[in-house]
Amino acid sequence: MEKYYHSVRLLGERCIGCVSCARHCPTEAIRIRGGKARITESRCIDCGECIRYCPNHAKTAVTDSLDDLKIYRYNIALAAPSLYAQFDKNIPVAAILAGLQRLGFNKVAEVARGAEIATAALREHLRTPGIKRPVISSACPAAVRLMLVKFPELIEHLSPIDAPVEIAARIARREAAKTLGIRPESIGVWFITPCPAKMTAVLEPIGVMQSELTGTISMISIYGELLKEIPRDTVPADSRLASAEGVGWALAGGEATGLGDAKVLVAHGIRNVSNIFEQVALGKLNDVDFIECLSCAGGCIGGPLTAINRFVSENSLKQRLKAMRDRGEQTPAEPVADAEIALALHEGRTIEPRPALKLDNDIRVAMQKIEQIDETLKRLPGLDCGSCGSPTCRALAEDIVQGTASETDCVFRLREMVRDLAEEMVNLSTMLPPSLNREAVGKDPVGQIRSERLLPDDKEKDKRG
Repeated sequence: MEKYYHSVRLLGERCIGCVSCARHCPTEAIRIRGGKARITESRCIDCGECIRYCPNHAKTAVTDSLDDLKIYRYNIALAAPSLYAQFDKNIPVAAILAGLQRLGFNKVAEVARGAEIATAALREHLRTPGIKRPVISSACPAAVRLMLVKFPELIEHLSPIDAPVEIAARIARREAAKTLGIRPESIGVWFITPCPAKMTAVLEPIGVMQSELTGTISMISIYGELLKEIPRDTVPADSRLASAEGVGWALAGGEATGLGDAKVLVAHGIRNVSNIFEQVALGKLNDVDFIECLSCAGGCIGGPLTAINRFVSENSLKQRLKAMRDRGEQTPAEPVADAEIALALHEGRTIEPRPALKLDNDIRVAMQKIEQIDETLKRLPGLDCGSCGSPTCRALAEDIVQGTASETDCVFRLREMVRDLAEEMVNLSTMLPPSLNREAVGKDPVGQIRSERLLPDDKEKDKRG
């Protein structure tokens, strides 16, 4: 059996089996069995929707901590653009980065710088003749894993460009090793992440042997400490900071903004992304050049590991971006080097699909099971209520055929079966032999059976009345 790593974990002692997580999971990875949620590892994409919707906080994300910095000789923090959205627009980016360094990092770098390189590489890639269109963004790890699980036929549409955080990590590690004269493997590179999918992407990278990152630290876990460490006095401006083009990647549409005249489509929210993938699979978006897809509503600012309300952080970041543009910081101060673009592009990279539901190793048996699933589904009500512990009626049909559930798990089918059984018992009572007065029973079967069970004294009382 294939092993998977997942950042998203279940806290069984908190789970009450309310089915909220199962109903909101985009890949139907969760079932309720024995009054507790169960996560199917092969289907989980670590999008964090279960964390977002669990009313009892029975889902959590496992990431690294500041204590892990002790393992490495030199540590670099990578600040996501969405981190800036957690703070008031009047707090300079330089101050936020200074606060991170005070938490124990030797150096802080911006993921937005990697986003600038990714934008330039994407523009270059879209000019390539004969590429499969629409090109689908590879920046969001949860969206990519959704494709591998549910839409493997779309892999050839996936952008061959590294995620901005991988680009930023590679540059930061390379520069630190060169400047300090130390081995790259003795440098810890940590991403301050807004989502659990990135932690999974570090330990199970897609399309590469190893991630450029050492690990990730949850944004919400250090927010309080970071807020205390941000200097309140004036921090000198740094001309090397990223432009609005890179910082804007934190918002839905930020990646597509720098693509000029390209025909783009932006989908955010994991179910919207799934719907768009379905449209691409049906061949209905062939006139689109590029699709930006983000699993979290609003973009990375809506990640489940962020600290501030999405709408508040979106407003804050938009105002910050406006101020940057007003200062002439719309695009990078220096053009992105061709060498950096070349390192970010991986034309011809092989990415394997991820089988989510393997009915059987024998294709003939698997086909038979598909027919059984369809037949079982016809007997189910089609309400997708989730009361059975499976998210949909089709999911329950799959579970029944796979032997992990039964039709009586459906409360509506159970009611029908109980009613049918009661009617059958009444019908059977009319088939008594002559020795039990069949003719009388035929007139009033239930009453006759009741009267025949009365004792003689009870019969006399019953007559009197």
